[in-house]
Amino acid sequence: MKRKVITMHTIHFPRQVVYGEDSLKKVGEIARQEGKHALLISDPVMNELGNVAACRQLLEEAGVDVITYLGVESEPTDMYVDEALFICLEAACDLIVSIGGGSCIDTAKAVSVVMTNGGFVSDYMNQRTIAGNEGLPLIAIPTTGGTGSEVTDATVITNEETGVKMMIKQPAFMPKIAIVDPLLTLSTPKNTTAAVGIDSLTHALEAYISKRAHPFTDQFARSSFQLIMENLKDAYQDGDNITARSNTMFASMQAGMAFSNASVCLVHGMSRPIGALFHVPHGISNAMLLPVVLEYSKHACEERLYKLACHVYPKLKNVSASEGANRLVQRILTLCEDLNIPNLGSWGIDRGEFERALPKMADDALMSGSPANNPEVPTKEEIIDLYQQAYHYQYSSKTT
Repeated sequence: MKRKVITMHTIHFPRQVVYGEDSLKKVGEIARQEGKHALLISDPVMNELGNVAACRQLLEEAGVDVITYLGVESEPTDMYVDEALFICLEAACDLIVSIGGGSCIDTAKAVSVVMTNGGFVSDYMNQRTIAGNEGLPLIAIPTTGGTGSEVTDATVITNEETGVKMMIKQPAFMPKIAIVDPLLTLSTPKNTTAAVGIDSLTHALEAYISKRAHPFTDQFARSSFQLIMENLKDAYQDGDNITARSNTMFASMQAGMAFSNASVCLVHGMSRPIGALFHVPHGISNAMLLPVVLEYSKHACEERLYKLACHVYPKLKNVSASEGANRLVQRILTLCEDLNIPNLGSWGIDRGEFERALPKMADDALMSGSPANNPEVPTKEEIIDLYQQAYHYQYSSKTT
């Protein structure tokens, strides 16, 4: 009797996740178990809001010495990594705490790994160097409820010399501990709420349709996708809606767990070069690309989209797979429209500069590896065409 072949998967998560309102208050107690000298990585906005001071006080009350790096003023670059690494080495830190959005946490991941493995962060791109040692213990504390970086083993760092957004994914880049406190998202501005929310939605959707998806990641992707579709608009329209904020932050964490173990696809591959060259926030560039990439890909993942549609909207079980997939896509586009997502042209990207950058962007997208996970794998020419479509894309009238 033949035995069924079972495909095995390895799942990577932080060692510990502390989730819930006021969970930030646990940071001192947790940090004390990991080290005595912490580098606190954050940004000027978190400092102005008082989150850095609050975190520092909790650490110091627990007996942990703290030195800060607040230089993360945009999406992370190798310069930020080098600056923070210098401070970490000079102060002989044995622990890193990062509070802020994905840029702060991604910077902290890179510092953590380079501290214990040496070299430069660019050495780790495309597995050229494998981090054989665990990184310095990292406690990641997200504040935007969008990127999911606190639960992923990936970091995205822009190489300032080459203009390439380096997507680096290795187990050593996983934070040791994540503290996920929804109360920290209450100060997130509307435009940032939209950007990181669509980033999470794209994480969930791409994890679900990825060629590397499996039953474990499907559970997280479906739950995350549904929570975002049901709550993101409310969080955007009323930033003080703690229920919507909590649900979107929980969804962000789930989406991070999903894509970290199933990988992202074409949207993310094409999004990173836009961010690197034209400094468009990652979530917004994802949203700008999502409509045209969905149209390009949906025929190759129609059944998967239909199953996801039926999970979120049970009434769609009564329609065909093709219609159900189309309706799901339309509801995603309607959400983007409700969040006032612009196209590339209306964002202010110069048309001439954009056209000249297309070959490099397409090459960089393919080099990242993410497009290879897409249900339909594009050629360089097809990626260029999709970029051109996204530049002028106009949302259709709202669909119910």
